[in-house]
Amino acid sequence: MLAKVNTCAVVGLDGAIVEVEVDISQGLPSFTIVGLPDTAVQEARERVRSAIRNSGLQFPQRRITVNLAPADLRKEGPAYDLPIAVGVLLASGQVAADLSDAVLLGELALDGQVRHTDGVLAMAAIARDQGLRQVYVPEADAREAALVDGIQVVPVPSLGRLVAHLLGEEPLPTIAGGAPGEPAEAPWDGVDLAHIRGQEHAKRALEVAAAGGHNLLFIGPPGAGKTLLARALPGILPPMTPEESLEVTKIYSVAGLLPPGRPLIVQRPFRSPHHTVSHAGLVGGGRIPRPGEITLSHRGVLFLDELPEFPHLVLEAIRQPLEDRVVTVSRAQGNVTFPASFMLVAAMNPCPCGYYGDSARPCTCSEAAIARYQRRISGPLLDRIDLFVHVPRVEQEKLLAEEAVAEPSAAVRLRVEQARAVQRQRFQGTGITCNAEMGPVEVREHCQRWLDEGARSLLSLALGRLALSARAFHRVLKVARTIADLSGSEAIAASHVAEALQYRQRALGGPL
Repeated sequence: MLAKVNTCAVVGLDGAIVEVEVDISQGLPSFTIVGLPDTAVQEARERVRSAIRNSGLQFPQRRITVNLAPADLRKEGPAYDLPIAVGVLLASGQVAADLSDAVLLGELALDGQVRHTDGVLAMAAIARDQGLRQVYVPEADAREAALVDGIQVVPVPSLGRLVAHLLGEEPLPTIAGGAPGEPAEAPWDGVDLAHIRGQEHAKRALEVAAAGGHNLLFIGPPGAGKTLLARALPGILPPMTPEESLEVTKIYSVAGLLPPGRPLIVQRPFRSPHHTVSHAGLVGGGRIPRPGEITLSHRGVLFLDELPEFPHLVLEAIRQPLEDRVVTVSRAQGNVTFPASFMLVAAMNPCPCGYYGDSARPCTCSEAAIARYQRRISGPLLDRIDLFVHVPRVEQEKLLAEEAVAEPSAAVRLRVEQARAVQRQRFQGTGITCNAEMGPVEVREHCQRWLDEGARSLLSLALGRLALSARAFHRVLKVARTIADLSGSEAIAASHVAEALQYRQRALGGPL
């Protein structure tokens, strides 16, 4: 007898419906799975056999053939356990049900319990997009699947309970899927700008970067507060929209990094990989492509501390994602494209010893050593950074002050949110979310057209003296547009351009 059940395969962040065909025929007892399964899917034979028996059901002692179609799509992971088990029960006549408009997925324990499966949100979205109406998921993943609008979610605690449901003996509860409203963001409990002594210039640069989504590089001696400033950035970023939360949650679900008990990620990601990270770890990859740190930073911040210590090839790999806001991983089986719209925040010392240009401690490095150290970061990568900020040693008086009088992150965040609201209105219907994402057409429309005479004169002078590249020129305009938004000005004045230009001045070694 032949039975068919639907499930899903995830490729990148997308995927396809997989039809599980189970045929039980006469012959010596055997259990064969075909259709390009990986090791985890092949091992489903033993899990399915034990789960059926331990659920009080009969495992057929006949020839069982399972085909996972389409056969040219690689199947991986344990999510095929539940649909294979249900297919066996349907083909053996122990269960009679119409599951043609449903998708089943879940890993089986040997006692029949249905365990958590990665990528449930992506698979539920695939089912919805293919016109299927129901999705049977592990009970632990039901809230995650219910984030998908237009689909009915059936939480499955165990194989035995699912069989009772299909036989009409003990119906399982169902959840109507629905897109989330405005996510309730948890209060920020990280680093507050009010707790950082001094560094007003760097804090202002953080505010500008957060308001426009700009890339930022801190340069300064050890202990000046570069890392602390970077870790304060999430506290002033605007909250994610419901669409952005779903995007980020989908990525973390596929990567298996969704926090337990939190089906929806509401805080912007902050990723800080060690400088020993591999190319695949940063960009994504593997035999079956998985998201890397770049994609895990989508809609959030990628912080690279000690930037020159990262391998050259790893640093060069982020150039294309910084420009295109997507990353493509190519493999023999095909190409997978991951989203990569993130803010790059980096920190570095000015030289190997860290004290070149420091006012209190002399540098012990030779000029040649300093030049070699700074050359580890290529010009094309530096050209993609919007703000270069020198972070000097904190003054002794500010360190010894009894009370901090700095502005708290909450006040800065309010200004950032107001600037982002202006940008949302400006780019409505274009797919652009902030000033940093503008292309050449948008720069001409929203930046160059709004320059006043003083700003035009200053820019003309800067182009000649600073030898700015076309990309750097556009980035100056984008930063100036953000500074104008923060000040509530529709026009871009000379003061806005002047502040933007000072961020193109590298702390050491001249303009970029």
